[in-house]
Amino acid sequence: MEQRAQAHLDDRIQAFYGTEFDEHDRLVGRSGQGLLEFERTQRAVTERVPAGSRVIDVGGAAGIHAAALAERGDDVVLVDPVPRHVEQAAAHGTFTARLGDARELPAEADSFDAALLLGPLYHLAERADRLRALSEAMRVVRPGGWVFAAGVSRLSALSWVTVVEPALDPDVERPVDGVLPDFWRRLIAEGGGGLGPRGFPGGHFHLADELEREAVEAGLLDVTVIGLEGPGAQAIEVARSHDPALVEAARTLAHAFEAEPGLRDHSLDPPIVGLASVTRWVRWQGAVAKAFWLTVERPQRRQRAHMVARSRRESADPG
Repeated sequence: MEQRAQAHLDDRIQAFYGTEFDEHDRLVGRSGQGLLEFERTQRAVTERVPAGSRVIDVGGAAGIHAAALAERGDDVVLVDPVPRHVEQAAAHGTFTARLGDARELPAEADSFDAALLLGPLYHLAERADRLRALSEAMRVVRPGGWVFAAGVSRLSALSWVTVVEPALDPDVERPVDGVLPDFWRRLIAEGGGGLGPRGFPGGHFHLADELEREAVEAGLLDVTVIGLEGPGAQAIEVARSHDPALVEAARTLAHAFEAEPGLRDHSLDPPIVGLASVTRWVRWQGAVAKAFWLTVERPQRRQRAHMVARSRRESADPG
């Protein structure tokens, strides 16, 4: 059943990004939210990864981040499972773009200074696959390098399906006589995405603490979560606004509340960024405050065993 669900998601990813949706437009044209996401993501990366580094951009879509990093002098390889994305990325002509899967990267161990994992995690329904993707990113990054990984906040997804989408489309499914739609209950209880024939192919929507546990179990240590887009980004996206004053206000909110634990789950829409090796980062995206980042360090063997054991105990504790 689990394999069938992921196979369905894999097919939907090809259809959604191949013919139905323009991810590049979301980041650069649709609203100021995309600009805010791009700016704060680039800042998080470039403040930690020096120019001239070798970077792998996993799930890098049409290459907006890869192109910006290549422009500053980085040697970038983009890997994406969607042929349309790879074709669009290759058209930049400033970095390598190839087909590939985050769970089995076409790269040698310790061959990069940094890895961006900004798209894959929220398209993977099973925890084991998400841990595998994080582990693969860690594998290809040299000791001392960085891994940036992204995921979508469960609260973000809930806000969208329960409030925003019904407000925009009167025909979407709603509660009937107080009974929640099945996919609402699944999303609330376990973060499961929709498996329908259309719409966003979300595999899993994280709680911030859950994302942190997965990062630790994959081998990341000393994880810290901060908000990337802040509480104001969703309003800009819904309004499709490019008003510079509104973008600046959202930017101010994002900066002011990025380290507030109580707001970690308030983020706009997709990714979590993780980093591999001595220090790593994981990004988290939610409905009201777009994304979150976790910084970690590669643990020593004994420390890793201790943290993984604690993470498993917490996951098994029903309380």
